[in-house]
Amino acid sequence: MFIINRIADFGRYLDLMGKTFSVPERIRMYWRQLIKEMTQLGVDSIGIVLLISFFIGAVICIQIKLNIASPWMPTFTTGYTAREILLLEFSSSIMCLILAGKVGSNIASEIGTMRVTQQIDALETMGVNSASYIILPKVLGLMLMMPFLVVFSISAGFAGAYATSLTGVISTEDLTVGFLHDFRQWFVFASIIKSICFAFIIASVSSFYGYYVEGGSFDVGKASTNAVVSSSMLILFADIFLTPLLS
Repeated sequence: MFIINRIADFGRYLDLMGKTFSVPERIRMYWRQLIKEMTQLGVDSIGIVLLISFFIGAVICIQIKLNIASPWMPTFTTGYTAREILLLEFSSSIMCLILAGKVGSNIASEIGTMRVTQQIDALETMGVNSASYIILPKVLGLMLMMPFLVVFSISAGFAGAYATSLTGVISTEDLTVGFLHDFRQWFVFASIIKSICFAFIIASVSSFYGYYVEGGSFDVGKASTNAVVSSSMLILFADIFLTPLLS
């Protein structure tokens, strides 16, 4: 029964995405919605991205230096390893998992509230494609903003790592050499590509759970929780397949 329900949900998800990506009726109206969603989902998330990335970058650097470094390893090992962790996994995958909790719950609760208050039914009555009008700007807005959030996360992580030099754990010179050692620009682009895919998962899955809410405020909260859990699981599964493809 569980498998049958999941297959049915996947079919409803595909049907919803088909309605979402249909040709918009009024481009100007969608443009205003897109700017609004880019601000709400992307710009408003910059603060938490910078804060978490800064401290995680510092903690990663300290942990590597204190627990992995040895006299047999080059002094730039700490900076090199911290850079690889930030570029390959944290600033794309882990940061998107964090945003799934903030952005995903926001999207699911907002659309779910529109459903239970019959705002979506009103749009349908007026002949508006409610799926496209409500969901498409959210999906595109998050996908457009996610590369900037990744760049901010990487920069804040590096800044946090450099901040550890103030404590004397590692010198700034060793960190700089490690960050530049065998640097591959493709890793930055791979991280951005992965984050865009994860942004689509977060926005579309959260919208799906919010769009098909049935009941009242309790069901909106339940849908918000399911959206975060499902988005996080799908991000992890997608990461398993995207990582070898982009390496």
